[in-house]
Amino acid sequence: MTPMPQSNTPKTAMIDDAPIVGDVLARAFGDDPMMRWFFPDDASREVGLGRYFTTLFTRQYGLHGVCERTDAAAAFWVAPEGQEKAVPDAETVQELVEILGDRAGLFRQAVEAAAEHTPPEPHWYLAVIGADPAARGRGHGSALLRSGLAKADAAGMPVYLESSKPDNLPVYEHFGFVVLGEASLPGGGPTLWAMRRAPRDPSGV
Repeated sequence: MTPMPQSNTPKTAMIDDAPIVGDVLARAFGDDPMMRWFFPDDASREVGLGRYFTTLFTRQYGLHGVCERTDAAAAFWVAPEGQEKAVPDAETVQELVEILGDRAGLFRQAVEAAAEHTPPEPHWYLAVIGADPAARGRGHGSALLRSGLAKADAAGMPVYLESSKPDNLPVYEHFGFVVLGEASLPGGGPTLWAMRRAPRDPSGV
């Protein structure tokens, strides 16, 4: 039987999509340096990542962010007006601690280190974006990136993100991001790059 083609047209990710979103992002981040650092065990990494991203989606970004997906990718964005609400509450933090186990302390330190580079200006934040490796090269991630950037441009806002994967930097630079700085995460963690993209005129003028 011929497999059904996967659509790379962005659509709003609903809370009911959590199993799909969690599975896709678990596969997408299986080779991400920071996620491999948080989940060092090869045998349990995909399951741990699935729980991690499902929790972020259902308890945090799915409630207070702008979440979109294709059939093989997902992205979580936060507009300026949603950033205070998108901070995880105590119950969410406890759930993440349980998922991360003995890496929870390092995770907390990494979040604090990344926060030091967050720009004070109002901005859109690209919290998570990833495509299933089996579908890479088919435009899924690019479609989601363009969709979110268009929303930020329509609002006249810059966009901020962090990445721990060097291969991703040229991709983001292609879309107009520039590196603001880098930090080596505590506890021998990987390097994290902070990037910013200035707003563009949505009319193209």
